[in-house]
Amino acid sequence: MTRRTFEIRITRRAEKDIHKLTPKLKQKLFDILTEVIAIDPYQGKRLLGDLEGSYAYRLTFQDRIVYSIDEEKKIVYIERARTHYGE
Repeated sequence: MTRRTFEIRITRRAEKDIHKLTPKLKQKLFDILTEVIAIDPYQGKRLLGDLEGSYAYRLTFQDRIVYSIDEEKKIVYIERARTHYGE
């Protein structure tokens, strides 16, 4: 079993995004959060502009997981889980 080094916390905004995902995408999101981001959150792409300081990881061709990292507390905050091309 994989050792998780970061706790994952999901914001209310991200919860709303996740609620709209298909069951298959919810499972894919869970797998990415537990097998990739919780272990090494720095695998995501560092964002610039309005989202500077956050990271993005691809969920689908259109959808991204946007998150920030609290290195001291070892917590990853999931901010969004949706398309970054608009609704």
